Amino acid sequence: MTRHIRQAAALCLLLVLLVLLNATRIQVFESRGYDEDPANRRGVIARYDQPRGDILAGGRPVTGSKDTGEQLRYERTYRNGPLYAPVTGYASQSYGTSLLERTGDGLLAGTDPMLQPLPLWNDFTRSREPGGAVHTTISPAVQQAAFASLGAKRGAVAAIEPSTGRILALVSTPSYDPALLSGNGPEVKQNWKHLTTAPGKPMLNRAIRQTYPPGSAFKVVTAAAALDKGTIGDVDARTKSPDPYTLPGTTTKLSNPVDGCEDASLRYAFVWSCNTVFARLGVEVGQKAVADTAKRFGFNDSGLRIPAAVSRSTFDTSMDDAQLALSSIGQYDTRATPLQMAMVASAVANSGDLKTPHLVDRTTDEDGDPLTVESGMSLRQTFNPRTAGVLRELMVEAVEKGTGGQAAIPGATVGGKTGTAQHGLGNAGVPYAWFISWAQAKDASQPAVALAVVVEEAALDRDDISGGGSAAPVARAVMQAALREAPGEGAP
Repeated sequence: MTRHIRQAAALCLLLVLLVLLNATRIQVFESRGYDEDPANRRGVIARYDQPRGDILAGGRPVTGSKDTGEQLRYERTYRNGPLYAPVTGYASQSYGTSLLERTGDGLLAGTDPMLQPLPLWNDFTRSREPGGAVHTTISPAVQQAAFASLGAKRGAVAAIEPSTGRILALVSTPSYDPALLSGNGPEVKQNWKHLTTAPGKPMLNRAIRQTYPPGSAFKVVTAAAALDKGTIGDVDARTKSPDPYTLPGTTTKLSNPVDGCEDASLRYAFVWSCNTVFARLGVEVGQKAVADTAKRFGFNDSGLRIPAAVSRSTFDTSMDDAQLALSSIGQYDTRATPLQMAMVASAVANSGDLKTPHLVDRTTDEDGDPLTVESGMSLRQTFNPRTAGVLRELMVEAVEKGTGGQAAIPGATVGGKTGTAQHGLGNAGVPYAWFISWAQAKDASQPAVALAVVVEEAALDRDDISGGGSAAPVARAVMQAALREAPGEGAP
């Protein structure tokens, strides 16, 4: 009898072990499959059953959570939604997430393993930690200045602190309020349809996701290639540059928007933006040298993250001389995001040391304890410091004496380069106006900000003055705000 009891007990124990093993298999090893099954709403309900962690700018939340009392309990809210939309993106119960709401989703939703008290703790307990916080590098004052200065214009601003790579402003206009997409009702679907079909494309992040021909703003890159290679040794020496310049192998003649460009020196050509000088110079420097320099600035890099993905800026590496001439003045197939052109200005401002641009300063848990901290890492040395010194001098003269005069700030050193980019079939489209620049307060040890501004459909004329007239005033307002905010530096 005792033997039968022992056998029955052993069988029961074996069955219990099998049940436990099966439960472990389901809860641990196959849990992800069940969690991601569209028919299982428990994960979705749990996701919205607690407030989402916040995204902060200047130490203050620009996001929040609202208790709706519904099954999907908490909806995302936004403070100054249109102002920060190019930074935060949206977190929607119907359409998912974008930008920082996407890259920081695990942390904000409380599922990131860094938030767990013990490794795999939440996998066993099936619990969720309170959401953490994402602290951005954005300066609210600089962001507001960029947004207000663009106003009703269609365009974008990207501003960087050259010495660290911290992104101080990221603005795209027209913008939208991400709160319109937060819930899951019929009005959210209507809002989505309206925003995704609106002519102005308010959901397009022009600062990091739209590429434009950079026009004459690209002449900074061409000048860097010529100086680094030694093609130009004396920026005041006259060049052999006819006006007009016939593109190699063609009968097409390239002209200039200003007088005095025939055989002009690099200094004069840069300050007054002579197309003929830079087109011919690009051919003389050669495709490989210009392409290599562009690459060091970040062109043709498809892996840039801030941490959201940035569209690849491009410089063609297989061209004939006529195409190279046009590419050297930022035309043909050359394309750049505003962030990329801000990186060009930042490299010049920081003696050729290009810092990795980043939008997140640190992440913290619910109690404010740090989880990750970003630092100003060098991306690469784009050119030698002597070249940087010459470029800084030329950019300063472009503001003090040339096409960028409207960016000047009394009491501060400002360097800039205007640009007007032709586009459309036969260049029939209204040009894009560019201005890239940097600013340094009087007696400051280093520039406080480098930036790029692009304005679409900015002016009816087709010369570089439109970059100075339409984009430079926006840049000036942004630089003034950055100078006021720089530690230990007052507004000039």
